[in-house]
Amino acid sequence: MANQQQMANAIRALAMDAVQQANSGHPGAPMGMADMAVALWGDHLQHNPSNPHWANRDRFVLSNGHSSMLIYSVLHLTGYKLPIEELKNFRTLHSKTAGHPEVGVTPGVETTTGPLGQGITNAVGMALAEKMLAAEFNQDGHQIVNHHTYVFLGDGCLMEGISHEAVALAGAWKLNKLIALYDDNGISIDGQVAPWFIDNTPQRFVACGWNVIDAVDGHDAAAVSAAIATAKHSADKPTLIVCKTAIGKGSPNRAGTSKAHGEPLGAEEIKLTREALGWGHEAFKIPKEVYADWDAKAAGKAREAVWNTTFAAYKTAFPKQAKEFVRRMKGELPKNFHQVAFDAVVAAHTKGETVASRKASQLALEAFTAALPEMLGGSADLTGSNLTNTKSTPAFRVDLAGDVVKTEGGQIGRHINYGVREFGMAAIMNGVALHGGYIPYGGTFLTFSDYSRNAIRMAALMKQRVVHVFTHDSIGLGEDGPTHQSIEHAASLRLIPGLDVWRPADTAETTVAWAVALQNAHRPSALLLSRQNLAYSPKSDLGDISRGAYVLSEPAHVGITKTHGVIIATGSEVQLALAAQKLLAERKIGVRVVSMPSTNVFDRQDSEYKQSVLPAGLPRVAVEMGSTDGWWKYGCAAVVGIDTYGESAPAPVLFKHFGFTAENVADTVHAALLKA
Repeated sequence: MANQQQMANAIRALAMDAVQQANSGHPGAPMGMADMAVALWGDHLQHNPSNPHWANRDRFVLSNGHSSMLIYSVLHLTGYKLPIEELKNFRTLHSKTAGHPEVGVTPGVETTTGPLGQGITNAVGMALAEKMLAAEFNQDGHQIVNHHTYVFLGDGCLMEGISHEAVALAGAWKLNKLIALYDDNGISIDGQVAPWFIDNTPQRFVACGWNVIDAVDGHDAAAVSAAIATAKHSADKPTLIVCKTAIGKGSPNRAGTSKAHGEPLGAEEIKLTREALGWGHEAFKIPKEVYADWDAKAAGKAREAVWNTTFAAYKTAFPKQAKEFVRRMKGELPKNFHQVAFDAVVAAHTKGETVASRKASQLALEAFTAALPEMLGGSADLTGSNLTNTKSTPAFRVDLAGDVVKTEGGQIGRHINYGVREFGMAAIMNGVALHGGYIPYGGTFLTFSDYSRNAIRMAALMKQRVVHVFTHDSIGLGEDGPTHQSIEHAASLRLIPGLDVWRPADTAETTVAWAVALQNAHRPSALLLSRQNLAYSPKSDLGDISRGAYVLSEPAHVGITKTHGVIIATGSEVQLALAAQKLLAERKIGVRVVSMPSTNVFDRQDSEYKQSVLPAGLPRVAVEMGSTDGWWKYGCAAVVGIDTYGESAPAPVLFKHFGFTAENVADTVHAALLKA
């Protein structure tokens, strides 16, 4: 039998050595969870170091991401392409061992963690994806989707409010293949957590529909392994394994204290720890026999080979489903997607309906969800307002036994009721996207994007295709007042690097926004949609909408031959710009109207195209019902916007109160031209 104690001590040694060399980091948690890692990775984890993207691998999430040296150590020891030099370069520029684990940077890392609570929530999304894919693709005698999602998490994850959202949904969805191992060491940065963390965690999880295996000795790898084995037999509940541990295990003077949490142990303490552990090897030196005990390459290849045989039989019996499974796990859209998107945009243009852009979104979704079975929708208890449901996406449900309910036609539900859990929804969608097989989208009001913001940021950081549907995008929602009226939210979301923000003006722009979002395999998107109806704006060319901004109307459209300036508008304000254009024409002033549904996309265009839309030398005025700050970068002479909070009143009253009338826009443009 492998020497489990030496295997665990290898993690402890690598963790304290790397943190010491970097002169920053968190040695305590990796040292405390080392035996837990031995139990999981040594006895249970289904993975192949030679192929980190094997579809049927177990997913492992280190929710307490500050303990990153644990996962880096294990990935190195088990045989992933993470050489010891990378561990020596811990926390240095461009290394594969960043301060917190980053997906896409380190082979074997499934999600970027660090913001506490989001890792366990990502894991819920991964487990949900596994459950749904299994229900959709598995056939009698052909189990091609059959894996677990494992999570390590600590006190900090459980204190974060998002963990309550995630834990509750995991229980409601009966995610029996989700197993969380809780590093119950009672320590956080400020010391013993007892004065400020009094939750009865086991009872909390039981109340949320989980199995709980309590009071496991987290430093007894055999005991932890036995608990995992028990958890794997759960048929209808996720499982929490409470592992009692000491932070900084092995350190004579730091173990069990907050001093072990977030700073190097120091040369003298490391020396004493080596002696206490019986680890007589110099820094970053691992004995060959320990490497041999950890090596998972041969076993991993064998596991994947068995699955390949299973999948080959499945492919023979169900060739259509097999091809579809491969396509979706690769994240590729169907070959006919461009035609589907083209037809949807043309239909939106031809019909020219006057509807709210939230309704335009639902009309687009009717086409896209029918063509893309991987689209997985949802809403944070606002389905009737966000309009994220379609005829092709019945509600997702599980029965009392924990099985996914299917329709009479054998389809699974593809619309999720997340409840009032905006942050949880956003982070769960990240997990679904990371797992593969589905393109998640979910809705709430734009004002509540604040709840979701850090998960949106994480989607952008991780380059995941997640689509956020944010309706009720302005003071246009009326009487609900300033608590619900978005002012700074569009500008704030546009500041997130890697996030495309769309604020479409009509059905065609909304459909294009959806088409672009779905094609962005490595970029999340946010669609900002109106509650109030928006008239359709006739267009001579639909092609440039996807470039983020385009010329919607020239002065010639209103009988003027000269262009004196440009009005830039988004969303519902495009109609104001067009009305102001007509009023200005009566004053013999010609203005071009530019619709800019996505500033982010437009900013990525080449200079020639930008110049063609916004010619140099023409004064510019922007119009948007929100913060003015972001518009000055376009060289605007004036901005018609809102830099205060809203008010409670009917929408038409608010538009007049805040100056969103065609007359005020025209006057603002006229004044700006006089100053130019």
